[in-house]
Amino acid sequence: MSCRFCKDASLTIRAKLGRCKRCMTQLAVMNLVLWPIWFIGFSDTPKSIESITLLFGAGASAILLTLHLILMPFRMNVPKPKE
Repeated sequence: MSCRFCKDASLTIRAKLGRCKRCMTQLAVMNLVLWPIWFIGFSDTPKSIESITLLFGAGASAILLTLHLILMPFRMNVPKPKE
């Protein structure tokens, strides 16, 4: 991702979650694109490689977006680190 929190290698994944609206927007767009593609094109063949790949990508982006949204209210009052 392209935000300053994601580029900072010294921060752990727990410190990065819920901070960047750009990352959350990118994950939301990924969900809006991947889930309909899987449902329309590959839901009838759930054991094919393409279907499994789309399910993995859509599921991973959905889980990551969920984690961001759960932690976002807790991060809103935390002051931003100085650059």
